[in-house]
Amino acid sequence: MDPVGKILVWALVGAVAGISTRAGGAAAARRPNIVIILADDMGFSDPGCYGGEIHTPNIDGLARQGVRFTQFYNMARCCPTRAALMTGLYPHQAGVGTMNQNLGDPAYQGELNERCVTIAQVLRDAGYHTGMVGKWHLCHLTVARGGPRAKRLLDFEEDGPISSSKQNWPCNRGFEEHWGTIAGVENYYDPYSLVHNEQTIRPEGRDFYYTDFITQKSVDLIDGFSRGDKPFFLYVAYTAPHWPMQARQQDVERYEHTYDVGWDRIRAGRFERQVAMSIVKKEWGLSPRAEYRNLSEGASVLDAWDAAPDKPWQARRMAVYAAMVECMDRGIGRILDTIKTRGVESDTLVIFLSDNGGCAENVHRDWYDVPARTRDGRAIRVGNDPQFMPGPEEVFQSYGPAWANASNTPFRRFKHWTEEGGIATPFIVRWPGVVKDVGGIDHAQVGDVIDLMPTALAAAGATYPKRYGGHPVLPYEGVDLLPALKGDTIRRGPLGWEHEGNRAIRIRDWKLIAAYGEKWQLYNLASDRTELDDLAAMQPQKVRELRTAYEQWAKRCGVEPWPVRGR
Repeated sequence: MDPVGKILVWALVGAVAGISTRAGGAAAARRPNIVIILADDMGFSDPGCYGGEIHTPNIDGLARQGVRFTQFYNMARCCPTRAALMTGLYPHQAGVGTMNQNLGDPAYQGELNERCVTIAQVLRDAGYHTGMVGKWHLCHLTVARGGPRAKRLLDFEEDGPISSSKQNWPCNRGFEEHWGTIAGVENYYDPYSLVHNEQTIRPEGRDFYYTDFITQKSVDLIDGFSRGDKPFFLYVAYTAPHWPMQARQQDVERYEHTYDVGWDRIRAGRFERQVAMSIVKKEWGLSPRAEYRNLSEGASVLDAWDAAPDKPWQARRMAVYAAMVECMDRGIGRILDTIKTRGVESDTLVIFLSDNGGCAENVHRDWYDVPARTRDGRAIRVGNDPQFMPGPEEVFQSYGPAWANASNTPFRRFKHWTEEGGIATPFIVRWPGVVKDVGGIDHAQVGDVIDLMPTALAAAGATYPKRYGGHPVLPYEGVDLLPALKGDTIRRGPLGWEHEGNRAIRIRDWKLIAAYGEKWQLYNLASDRTELDDLAAMQPQKVRELRTAYEQWAKRCGVEPWPVRGR
């Protein structure tokens, strides 16, 4: 071989070796594509592979080809989880200590701050394509006073922009492409904050349904990105099954009589299947029927199904919810099929999870994000009124606390709270050639949404910056989960939570928790994951230890006493 030929051969060998090195030691020969799929308000037990009766063959198939975690956490509500997932920081550190309203405090400014960087920003700088489809919910929205109801109105009920600034929209936070919504609550048949990148768009066609739109645009981006040489990062943020309960009739019909048996039997059946699957331990027990409490509605113990009024309507609400989940699952199947047909399945890390537990909220007419009418002028029936069956566009309802209690089987409470029912999520990872226990269940590893940033960067061989855009960036808080995928268990430090005064800290198997206005409770999650045996009175020293750790965590992260009144 002539000298020039030898130089070319060794250059090619060096290039291949460089790609392998940048992959951070991963089994894949090239830097992997990374796909994160986030469900919205899906409870721990809703997918079939976590005990649910809902038809989720594609999520279940993902579990068979990957690994399920049983101890994975989110941040209890939409905005905080999204902030933590995107940045690897606790939400207060990223500026989203509660929701997307500015409360006058740096930790509660309601949108991403300059001290954080997103997965998309880091991976794009590392040579990745970056795409997002679906719900953003990480910036301020424009609201106005007035209208016939003398309330705050999202500006689709008037002329005006979605938000006053696009500085924190996805395409200014690292994404090349975004098809989806900026706001958190949308009409599935006609979402008002639908955008392509920075341009507002309107739904096309008479058969528009937002879940299917998210699926199609995800498929389109995978198809486009996979035709080039660069790896891609895709963040798919479904809004299903967040209220309003809206679904196509043909999807609802599958569940026409499924929920006639009521929430008590559904919970019992899910728990039985979870025990059989080894998702949970029988000795933990099924938590009792929940007490639902919030500041505006007070407290009440949920009805037994036998005592519940309006049973056909109650069953219909859960049937619509299940239809929304199944439609999302069908979309996930299309996404996975596209990855396979494009020939990149072995090079693609796929992650599935939910942003919080099942949602107990009862929809109120005076909420700023609940419209009085459709954009074409039809009146909307707002609120959980049994005179109107959910499903169509003209009805804005939720499925209520009793069904949310079933979604979170076997745990206590719901979205918004920091009991396991609010923060435990199904979490599935598939990465061919890297996941060691294919089809297995990881009971040992404790994980959290803050771990997705370091895990993605380790998989991609990318470097987390100390500065970005001229500003210093906080170091991420999460841990790289790749060793856990390969069969090891990562020991980690404390995990903390706070949302609107609901707070918790977990150190190894111990968890200290207090809802807003309540006393601290102490649980050993190894023997009592359902949080039924409060050990606070028996273990005062452990309470002091964990409370001190919580206070140190809260101070470091900028947590303020609730309600935050600004500085």
